[in-house]
Amino acid sequence: MTTAFFYHDDFLKHDMGPEHPESPERLKAIISYLADTDLEQELDWVRPEEITRDQLLQVHPESYLSQLDMMQPTRGRVFTDPDTAMMPHTLRAARLAAGANVQAVDMVLSGQSTNAFVAARPPGHHAERGKSMGFCFYNNIALAARHALNFHGLERVAIIDFDVHQGNGTVDIVQGDERVLMCSSFQHPFYPHSHVYRLPENIINTPIAAGTSGADYRRTVEEAWLHRLQDFKPQLVLVSAGFDAHKADPLAELQLDAADYRWLTDLITSIARDYADNRVVSSLEGGYNLKALAEGVAAHLEGLVAIED
Repeated sequence: MTTAFFYHDDFLKHDMGPEHPESPERLKAIISYLADTDLEQELDWVRPEEITRDQLLQVHPESYLSQLDMMQPTRGRVFTDPDTAMMPHTLRAARLAAGANVQAVDMVLSGQSTNAFVAARPPGHHAERGKSMGFCFYNNIALAARHALNFHGLERVAIIDFDVHQGNGTVDIVQGDERVLMCSSFQHPFYPHSHVYRLPENIINTPIAAGTSGADYRRTVEEAWLHRLQDFKPQLVLVSAGFDAHKADPLAELQLDAADYRWLTDLITSIARDYADNRVVSSLEGGYNLKALAEGVAAHLEGLVAIED
């Protein structure tokens, strides 16, 4: 069995401008870093296909999808919110990113791969049912969850989101769905300033104060998540893997490093080993210091590949 690594060159064509932190350089840094490690040869590289309209409709209403279609420019850029821009190649990249997540679920649940990592952009966890924001258009991980539940017939799916920004879009979509347990750690108070309090029991929010060390972060997360995940017994673990809680990241103020991301991965794979036949699908979200991002992804992948041993 293998760790599938989903990547497509068309992810690089989505470009929100030379000063935008969510840039094609992020994926270039990851691919370049992996090329200098043994990891590149241990991964099963997969070229994804676009998600279908019917699959998108599992999460996003037709009115929203049509709105995005109409907004996409034939040249230049159009902003859907102050941080999020569309250009001619944006929706193609977004459909590939969402399709990669759905395809990764298919490969892992069919036994073609042990687990998978989706190195895609644009990211997805800020996209709500009918709203693009925070660099996101389609909610990749929510689409993966709905596909696992509705198409493959799973009864329990866990979502773990360790991006430094709370995955408000995923919360908006899965809150109240007892088939999903979402565990989310994030700097607080911080963007997006929503979906933090008074939520259904299937959402475990774990706010983290600015300046928190890796050791304190580990203690907090383990106390908040471990028993709930063990009680839930997920049949599949999905991950919104943001690497912007790294101490070098320019957009946040937590103090994690690559070792903390390996620790998180080991926590995730231990739950998957005990309850989900090792099945994990992880999808790239944030991370804006290129060196820290590449190192964090490599540490995460090392943990996924190690599940084979």
